[in-house]
Amino acid sequence: MTLITALTIFVLAIFIGFEVITKVPPTLHTPLMSGSNAISGITLVGAILAGGSTFGSILGFLAIVFATFNVVGGFLVTHRMLAMFKKK
Repeated sequence: MTLITALTIFVLAIFIGFEVITKVPPTLHTPLMSGSNAISGITLVGAILAGGSTFGSILGFLAIVFATFNVVGGFLVTHRMLAMFKKK
């Protein structure tokens, strides 16, 4: 895949993602965040398996770090949002 094709796909994904996220009503935000956490978990598994070369190991390590931040932060936000609906 050429660099121009990859950049085109990346830019289109940004625009489509922005449009999809802005159309989500607040009541669906928590379930979608849980789905996003599952996708980040898959990223973690893929990053662990990507350590073939030095460059792959570095990218894999960075993917593990960022996906871990996403998973932990997502679960903390989800937990806090669900706590708002509990009776006192």
